Amino acid sequence: MLKATLRSFLAHKGRLMLSALAIVLSVAFVAGSLIFSDTVTRTFDRLFASTSADVTVDPKQDLKSSVPTGAVQTVPAALAGQVAKVAGVAGTHADVSVQNIVVVDGHNKSVGPTTGAPTIATDWYLTHRSPVKLTSGHAPQGAGQALLDADTADKKHVRIGDTLTVQAQPGTFRVEIVGIATFTTTNPGAALVFLDPAVAAKELLGSPGRATSISVDAAQGVTDAVLKGRIGAAIGTGTYDLKTADEQAKSSAADLGGFLDVIKYVMLGFAGIATLVGVFLIVNTFSMLIAQRTRELGLLRALGADRRQVRRSVLTEAVLLGLVGSTLGLGAGIGLALGLIKLMTAFGMNLKTTEMVIGWGTPVAAYVVGVGVTFVAAYLPARRAATVSPMAALADAEIAGIGKPLRTRAIVGGIVGALGAAALAGCATASKTASAASLLGLGVVLTLIATVIAGPLLVRPVIRVLGGAFPALFGPVGRMSQRNALRNPRRTGATAAALMVGLALVGGMSVASASMSKSFDQQIDRTLGADFIVQNSNFLPFTGEITDKVRGTAGVGLVVRQRFTPVAVRLPDGKRVTTTAAGYDSQVDQVAHVAYKGGDTAAALAPGSLGMNVTFAEDHKVRLGSVLAVEFPGGKRAEMKVGALSDQDSGSGFGTQGGLFFGIATVQKYVPGGQDSSLYVNRAPGTTADQLRSRLERTLAPYPQVQVRDQADYKKLVHDQIAVLLYLVYALLGLAIVIAVLGVVNTLALSVVERTREIGLLRAIGLARRQLRRMIRLESVVIAVFGAVLGLALGLVWGVCTQQVLALQGLKALAVPWGTIIAVVIGSAVVGIVAALLPALRASRMNVLAAIAHE
Repeated sequence: MLKATLRSFLAHKGRLMLSALAIVLSVAFVAGSLIFSDTVTRTFDRLFASTSADVTVDPKQDLKSSVPTGAVQTVPAALAGQVAKVAGVAGTHADVSVQNIVVVDGHNKSVGPTTGAPTIATDWYLTHRSPVKLTSGHAPQGAGQALLDADTADKKHVRIGDTLTVQAQPGTFRVEIVGIATFTTTNPGAALVFLDPAVAAKELLGSPGRATSISVDAAQGVTDAVLKGRIGAAIGTGTYDLKTADEQAKSSAADLGGFLDVIKYVMLGFAGIATLVGVFLIVNTFSMLIAQRTRELGLLRALGADRRQVRRSVLTEAVLLGLVGSTLGLGAGIGLALGLIKLMTAFGMNLKTTEMVIGWGTPVAAYVVGVGVTFVAAYLPARRAATVSPMAALADAEIAGIGKPLRTRAIVGGIVGALGAAALAGCATASKTASAASLLGLGVVLTLIATVIAGPLLVRPVIRVLGGAFPALFGPVGRMSQRNALRNPRRTGATAAALMVGLALVGGMSVASASMSKSFDQQIDRTLGADFIVQNSNFLPFTGEITDKVRGTAGVGLVVRQRFTPVAVRLPDGKRVTTTAAGYDSQVDQVAHVAYKGGDTAAALAPGSLGMNVTFAEDHKVRLGSVLAVEFPGGKRAEMKVGALSDQDSGSGFGTQGGLFFGIATVQKYVPGGQDSSLYVNRAPGTTADQLRSRLERTLAPYPQVQVRDQADYKKLVHDQIAVLLYLVYALLGLAIVIAVLGVVNTLALSVVERTREIGLLRAIGLARRQLRRMIRLESVVIAVFGAVLGLALGLVWGVCTQQVLALQGLKALAVPWGTIIAVVIGSAVVGIVAALLPALRASRMNVLAAIAHE
């Protein structure tokens, strides 16, 4: 049996190659994502381990927020001297390092990275842990001098002697580049500006007596953990965070982990789609191969092979296919990881391909995915093969299961579909976002499974409609193509299912994204009343200098500032919620339209008061006039009265979870040093919008990171952000289509082999080669369009239900992008034509007499 299995596998290796491609793609994405993330993790682990001080003293980070405040947390520089007196300390240094500094050249062009990595200004202090060394020029001496890292200098064409402008929190200052520092370790992609230690604190922090952290070197024989304990006992741990070198490295790696997770999960998403669609291809391939080997299997049974041996033989072929596909996929994954590493290098993160990490888990995962998926996908065809009776097989009867009624599928598909429909209905009527999202996920999975199971039941009624015009348009050729698609509903359903999965995803996400865009447009129209909004292009806070410049621009009538701060609120129901609150100037009603259920803007922005979203308040038993304990960064606390309950939809810009907002004076009081995140600007009487925009753009020309937007620009910005997600979905669709095309090609190619004698007879009675090619192309088109119709119908249902979940967050508009849907249907027909090219060409080149004599 083993010899027969190997011969059978080698005999059909050409037919199995398309299935192997699906395995290669899925394994490549799995292996590539693991290799890339392992390589980056290992590289940065080494970087952080080599550059971290033995013990680091940082300001206490009690509240963390994804929305930056612009305030720089500091410690007293004199703390370095206090720590230096602790037993076991060999040396200390008061560090000054500030991220998200803006540096521009003489042409008002940003010198910072374009990849989202920060620009960091720090003091020039070389130790054995320093990641850079001075390679040209000299160290900065006094105010007005600085070093720049070599990578940034090369990319931005900065040379020694050039003058740059640094925009820091205390104010803007100019520096002359007097030297270039080169990375001796991995460059994380950031731009680094080094200042003289004697002036760095004053220029970057506004006070020579402050520092951002204290670096501590341990004396020989003193462990980091012991030294940390001694320092903590000397200075206390209530105000400061103390970390050993290992802890600091792990903390830095954790911050990097979010970035790596995005890349890893995106690639694993591609792998998941490739695997899911590949399952249909493999099932179809093995089903057709087994159907064509009915006589061969019957002979094996007649010669004494039992059912278990036949099943084992088919599964062995599947394992061999999985091994080949996994091996090729692992090699492709290594190539994919190399490409990603080079891509990151082009973006400024200098990773070395020679240090690529291939852990033992990567090949294990590759072979588990490749072999496991192939084995599982081939199991059902293998069971069918084992049911072939010797006499039926020798008589060339159809393989068991092919001609069986679809009653079982109807029952199972109906039950699963009913459960899925109930889950989606529950999602549409749920009042809580969490429960609605859970029901949506369950409904999507169940309805997808139900459609795959019941797909063959839909083949005849749907394809009769889709191909109904074929006889009138193409005559007998059109009628035969329609009947060929109807000949085996199971095969047609499985072939179309591969395309259906991708298009269902696209349909659902297209409806969701269109609904989000429309909802945000309505919210912007409803809530935003300002003529212009001034913001950083990356949404980071900007210096007060920019606010002053905007206020001083001719034609500006009103400027309302917006700031953010993390807060923790103790609620009446006993819960402590950490969220981000917003602060506004008192004239906010003139630039925004805020609806209230109770109270008003004046009450919300009054000293000692705050505003809150009414839904959040009701969920946590908060009433108008309730007094809440609010905690700010740095451990500052206040008792604040709820002065207003807003009825704003989420996404309007007034806070995040809970919609908390208060007067900007409150933010300034409890978060000193914070910066403005947005400026809402109205024009003065007698000034047109075009005039004011032109003047603001001239005023802000020295600040290339800041943009002036009106309502239309703001809508476009939101649309562009949503489009990023949609582009990812389209990329997944592209992968699904590639594999679906392979599936259609495989099905048609095997079908041509299966119908060799039939094709020969058709040619013998006068069917021209051109007509034969057209027949196969039409069959392919109707199968592809059938998959598109099923997928888009399913996707539209998913999209509408997703919109219902979004409505619970205030995004209440429903939009269906009919243009996209029509384009996808047309594209599916094109896919069908492309997939049929090779099988149709092969069929048309058959020798008529040899085809008629084929058994």
